[in-house]
Amino acid sequence: MLEKIHAVNRAAFQKTLNELKLKAYSTNTITVYLSEFSQLLILLKNNPVDALTPERLKDYFLYCVEKEKIKERQLNSRINAIKFYFEQVLHRKRMFFDIPRPKRPLSLPKVLNKRELKKIFESTDNLKHKVMLRLCYGMGLRVSEVVNVKIEHIDSIRMSVLIAMGKGKKDRYVPLPDSILEELREYYKVYKPKIWLFEGQHGSQYSIRSVQSVFKKAMENAGVHKTIGIHGLRHSYATHLLEGGADIRFIQELLGHNSIKTTQIYTQVSDRSKARVKSPLDSLE
Repeated sequence: MLEKIHAVNRAAFQKTLNELKLKAYSTNTITVYLSEFSQLLILLKNNPVDALTPERLKDYFLYCVEKEKIKERQLNSRINAIKFYFEQVLHRKRMFFDIPRPKRPLSLPKVLNKRELKKIFESTDNLKHKVMLRLCYGMGLRVSEVVNVKIEHIDSIRMSVLIAMGKGKKDRYVPLPDSILEELREYYKVYKPKIWLFEGQHGSQYSIRSVQSVFKKAMENAGVHKTIGIHGLRHSYATHLLEGGADIRFIQELLGHNSIKTTQIYTQVSDRSKARVKSPLDSLE
């Protein structure tokens, strides 16, 4: 990436990397920010990025939409990366005051119904894979969180699991489902994990990509043909909790959401209230 950037702008790239590290941004965020920022630096060639004005930046973002055809989500990500450089590295606080943000499309979470979930779990013969998927759903975990669970994080007396350094670098506790305890103990006896609950080769941490692959295979085996990723297990957990009458602020805590607004999206997926509304078609009979 760095070799494609002209020498005049390589210092800007390095300063951004250093600042991201000092602010302890996650590895994923650092990767995304550097990737998006580098697109601008490469395009500039030997023109210094520090000389850009708000008007020139507007022109660049318009170029991203019209020529590069990037979507709203990626454009927001690119704006954030470039904004980080000008505001956090160069301390130019007013650079983005008049730069508009693209409105993000509202896409609802995709969920699985309970019958589909049972088919997925029942069609998974491998004990490790089954426990892994059942915990993703049963505790509403992100895939990055399930691979980060350590043996020491599980408290079978209090029936809780510590989700350490989840998104936003926050710890939280989630209840361990009663129904999985015996299966979890059987798994521990068979696989004997040392540090991580789910270990890969040579005792290393199980990879996110491997968990995603396990879920995809389980969907195929179960004959469930929805276009949905493993994050759908977390969405299903939240939706089913809401439909079961759980308070939305309690669900917010369990999911580790910063804002209640993030959790409220599930009210648009849940059929708890909508199921009581009858179509006028039914009253014609």
